[in-house]
Amino acid sequence: MTVLELTRELVSIPSHDDETAVGDALESWLRRETDADVTRDAAGNVIARKGAGESLALVGHHDVVAPDGMQVADDGSYVLEKRDGRIYGRGAADMKGALAAAAVAFRDAEEPPTSSDRSGQLVFASFVGEEVGGVGARHAIDEGFVPAYAVVGEGSTNYSRPDVTDVVVAHKGRRGSTITATGTAAHASEPEAGENAIYRAADAVDAVRDLEAPAVEVAGERLEGSVVVTEIEGGSAMNVVPDGCTITVDERTVPGERAPLERVEAEGVEWTVDQDLPPMRCDDEAFAEFVLEAASATQAGEPQLVTKPHATDAGWLSAAGTECVIYGPSEPGEAHTSDESVSIDVLERCYRTYRTIAERWLQSRAGGRTL
Repeated sequence: MTVLELTRELVSIPSHDDETAVGDALESWLRRETDADVTRDAAGNVIARKGAGESLALVGHHDVVAPDGMQVADDGSYVLEKRDGRIYGRGAADMKGALAAAAVAFRDAEEPPTSSDRSGQLVFASFVGEEVGGVGARHAIDEGFVPAYAVVGEGSTNYSRPDVTDVVVAHKGRRGSTITATGTAAHASEPEAGENAIYRAADAVDAVRDLEAPAVEVAGERLEGSVVVTEIEGGSAMNVVPDGCTITVDERTVPGERAPLERVEAEGVEWTVDQDLPPMRCDDEAFAEFVLEAASATQAGEPQLVTKPHATDAGWLSAAGTECVIYGPSEPGEAHTSDESVSIDVLERCYRTYRTIAERWLQSRAGGRTL
């Protein structure tokens, strides 16, 4: 089965509410097409392994966001269309196309003719629940899945220039917080009898506005975080001094730094973290250059080491100790759209790159070399 054929199969299977069916298809394909040790864990993650020793993983996810109505056929399957050199359908870009390219590369990667105790292990992993906070990745990590290196197939195409698939060495994380202000209710005709929670919340908003978002330098680029109030809710009636008010804060984090949101805490004001998706940074320059060399060898353009604004499962793996980079076919602004699509040529490019990375890495391990 080719990359295009597997992409079409995976994209057609709904996986926004329940990833079981597409996980079944992926597991069956791996058992049929490879001689790898294939497992399906309790969360539904599909993991396949070949060889032994230090591990390199090709990583993706098989869940998607809810489709637009036009992306669903009458029988409940996802609408799939091939035109203008692209595959259209929910999940084509994010990220079943990349998943297919990685799976076929995992199957086709030729292992060195000789092996030893120093030979490496090649891993293919597809997680569930990436779109809802990395549920699958976190479960796998808790169960001991921490490869030494990983190439995560999220989008990195057309970042530095058109028609180039770059190598992402860092991305932002996301921390979502709630700031709760409490006060004492009173009749609005006697405001001094109460304590206005909205006023306290307004002071917290001012404190957030005064915070300086951190930034770091990665791969010659400045990766800047941000912190912004996105929602506010409070009060119960026009003539009542409010005793409660909440605001939500969206913070884009960068590796190693966080905005000091604890500074907003004061009398009657509490700060709680609702979601914390970690950022990612590859600290192994040799591994980043190794992947960049493979990417350069498999495309006409000149890929660069770049950064990415979006959180991915690479953040969870990086936090657990895996050296990660991101390399994949999706382009900026393509994921989660009503006309989501992926270039067939770029899928083939990613397949060649994944296979080259895998084979060169296995050869280096068989020869006792390090990156």
